[in-house]
Amino acid sequence: MFSTFRGGIHPSENKHITEENEFSNLSVPSVCYIPLQQHIGAPARPVVKVGDQVEEGQLIGTATGFVSANVHASIPGKVIEISEKLTVYHKQPTVVIEAEGAFGSSTQQREPADFETMEPGDILAKIKEAGIVGLGGAAFPSSVKLSPPPEMTIEHLIVNGAECEPYLTVDDTLMRTFSDAVIEGVRITMRALGISSAIIGIEDNKSGSVQALKKAIERIKPTEKIIVKALRTKYPQGAEKQLIYSLLKREVPSRGLPMDVGVIVQNVGTVYAIREAVLFDKPLFERYITVSGSMINKPGNYKVRIGMTLQDIVNECGGLKGDPAKIIIGGPMCGLSVHSLEIPVVKGTSGILFLSEEEVNIGDYGDCIRCGKCVSACPMGLLPCELGLAVEYDRFDIANDLFPSDCIMCGSCSFSCPANRPLSHFIKLAQERIKQKK
Repeated sequence: MFSTFRGGIHPSENKHITEENEFSNLSVPSVCYIPLQQHIGAPARPVVKVGDQVEEGQLIGTATGFVSANVHASIPGKVIEISEKLTVYHKQPTVVIEAEGAFGSSTQQREPADFETMEPGDILAKIKEAGIVGLGGAAFPSSVKLSPPPEMTIEHLIVNGAECEPYLTVDDTLMRTFSDAVIEGVRITMRALGISSAIIGIEDNKSGSVQALKKAIERIKPTEKIIVKALRTKYPQGAEKQLIYSLLKREVPSRGLPMDVGVIVQNVGTVYAIREAVLFDKPLFERYITVSGSMINKPGNYKVRIGMTLQDIVNECGGLKGDPAKIIIGGPMCGLSVHSLEIPVVKGTSGILFLSEEEVNIGDYGDCIRCGKCVSACPMGLLPCELGLAVEYDRFDIANDLFPSDCIMCGSCSFSCPANRPLSHFIKLAQERIKQKK
């Protein structure tokens, strides 16, 4: 019996499109558009100006405030513009670099640092300097997440290898391809937290990754306790609160954080990036992503530079078969639909999907029929149908009493609704309206 949580859904996985594809490197773009805010928190402040020559991996935006992250050049070249550009979320200040000069840090062989002799503070400083953020999509600065208040006792690191979103296979490929490096990244993250227990949670449809990491642990023989645990394949198994409950049967309180139950959660891609930063002083200026969907000619798992545009990626992947019905950044359940190929890849971009009309649900919605399917599907135990009705009738006072802030925006309610009601959208409106009134 595999561990799981209450509620959830079983959407079509569609991982077969890319799950057998090993990583390939896309060509370095001639121009990169690097936003100064690719993370939760305050935007970075530019430390370069138009006309400056920059090197690959050079700091171009410095973190401002406690919750913020550094931004680095992903290619060597000349800064040709710093202006407002369209990004995944909105227009924002962006450093535009035209490629010129020699590449260095990504190809240079270095002797790895000995992390076992480092103090936690030194590890955190390297993570902060490298601009590491959560690579699962949330993009919360990792140095902040790994610095819980002193009154909080952290017992376990949970590493999220569930990758429950349909289509995406980048984390699965990462765990199978770089299993030793992932385990080393887990150990470094544990040392930063000063703990000796970690659990890696992986859905049972990724048996290759489960076995690869177990074998890596046997090879490395770490002094820390690291367990790999298979979880039932069910969406949203990779959501923090659901993952914690599945692995430890601990319930994060309403409006609480994982650290409230003694846990810190990091995505498997994040611990890999942490290893690169701590051992090799490598900033986060490139990442692995999945490119998938029926409308792209060469779907696969690729390494790309931060700031590479979707148009460049389309060109590298053989072009499109036609006009996609939707282009989604991330997965189809929690990702964001975009309408321009000029948008750049950012740190939190785990995938890019080019979907046909048959792959998306586009259409009008009807009235609630009180079937209760959304209630059964909700992993947070909410009443999405009632929240949706309250928003439709502009009764945000009623919506507030139904705990919309506890919604994790997984989309299970919308997916399960036979009336095609956009329940996640309604709940998001409730969250924003209630936040505005506070």
